[in-house]
Amino acid sequence: MAINMDLNLKRYSLLIFILAFSSCSYAQKSQTEFDGMLDKLLSHSVKEVKPSDVSVKSDVVFLDTREKEEYEISHIENAIWIGFDNFDKKSLAKIPKSKPIVVYCSVGYRSEKITERMEKLGFKDVSSLYGGIFSWKDAGLKVVDSSGKPTEKVHTYNKKWSQWLKNGEKVY
Repeated sequence: MAINMDLNLKRYSLLIFILAFSSCSYAQKSQTEFDGMLDKLLSHSVKEVKPSDVSVKSDVVFLDTREKEEYEISHIENAIWIGFDNFDKKSLAKIPKSKPIVVYCSVGYRSEKITERMEKLGFKDVSSLYGGIFSWKDAGLKVVDSSGKPTEKVHTYNKKWSQWLKNGEKVY
């Protein structure tokens, strides 16, 4: 009887190992696919930071370049909405050029383009958030709704783009 229990324990342990390994492989593959998509989408023409590189508790100014509807669903706490389609340099008038700034959007394309424009306007310490709010949320970091309350919702632009958000409630 002890042999059967030992054999069952070994089988159970092997099953747990296989399931854990396949989950890790899936997560790695998904991140690899996401990075591959970003590598094709982005020109990497500006400084990029990852969510783990920044903190909402520091003196970083977060600028959201998504559309107002996306921002209202959720955004990084204390982020300032500046938009993309109707971006106007006047929206940057109150932001000191000496402050560290992180610009973000859904995955990084729009923020990269706005960061390029900001550099031309004389902003020195400006970066684009690599992977955007999707990477932020996938890293387990907090987003808030239009009233400042924590939320799981993230506007994913459309159904196709929603595949890249792994954590949170997809809204489009």
